[in-house]
Amino acid sequence: MIITKTSAYTKKEIEKLREEFKDYIKTVIDIEKKICSAGANRHFESEQILLDQDSSQSDIWGGGIDLSTKEIDFNSFINIRSSDENPSNDILDPQIRKEYYRLTKYFFREIYEK
Repeated sequence: MIITKTSAYTKKEIEKLREEFKDYIKTVIDIEKKICSAGANRHFESEQILLDQDSSQSDIWGGGIDLSTKEIDFNSFINIRSSDENPSNDILDPQIRKEYYRLTKYFFREIYEK
């Protein structure tokens, strides 16, 4: 189940997001508009939702959360964009990476505040 929103996910929503990969949630965040789309099987599914909501491609980045370790990663095929000087699956720009991390902690604060 994909849930896209601008506020933090509730415990109940996080349980629904776990349906695809039990201990891992794929996330795609528009770091400018501060919108998160999570729970997709493939990052491009959430990316398309954000694009359909008028997000700019250069503001959309993908990664995920390992729920067993609470580790945030910055790895997705949607991150490979030479036009944004990101030739890797990983988010390379330290400022974008920092903002993605901060927003992930905000959207999933239910996990991190325990």
